[in-house]
Amino acid sequence: MILNNDKALKVAEFLLQIKAVKLQPQSPVTWASGWKSPIYCDNRISLSYPKIRTFIRQAYAEAVLEYFGKPDVIAGVATGGIAQGALVAQELGLPFIYVRSESKGHGMGNQLEGYYEAGQKVVVIEDLISTGGSSLKAIHALREAQLDVRGLIAIFTYGFQVADDAFRKEQCPYVTLTNYDILIESALKKSYITEGDVDSLREWKSDPQNWKK
Repeated sequence: MILNNDKALKVAEFLLQIKAVKLQPQSPVTWASGWKSPIYCDNRISLSYPKIRTFIRQAYAEAVLEYFGKPDVIAGVATGGIAQGALVAQELGLPFIYVRSESKGHGMGNQLEGYYEAGQKVVVIEDLISTGGSSLKAIHALREAQLDVRGLIAIFTYGFQVADDAFRKEQCPYVTLTNYDILIESALKKSYITEGDVDSLREWKSDPQNWKK
């Protein structure tokens, strides 16, 4: 799900404008998984632009309330969701915690950082969803701590079927502020890409593992 089409187009436009997202089907990058990708995404860049940071923070907060109601606490996923989550918690006047990718190897050995209580309702903030693996790992950690995970919100998703299936299996709804299809629409409208690029970009989304092989 996305928040709404007008806001989704605006978020996509902002991400392209500041080069937080680059579409480059002729010069693909290689992910850690070995997949070739025509898109580079680093939503952390949005934090360096106050106007865009504010728009995204407010869009996140609106999505929290619209889709999940006001929770007891906001949780950010390390590392990209920590700053965004803290901003959303501030916007909504809520406590904030964050989830490490692994339990700390020293001190108290925490995976969750911050104060929380069992049974509290939590909405999870992420910056990006690819396959959904890291997001769902965080959700498992929150549930193991007996928190009531209402759902997750991210800035962007590639829209892979594997992610949709994984979230459905875990019975965790998620919302994004924009997505890959809307990004392509915005990029074409603003001439970041040409009509000739669109087929290749859509082919990648349908079979990213074998694209360009």
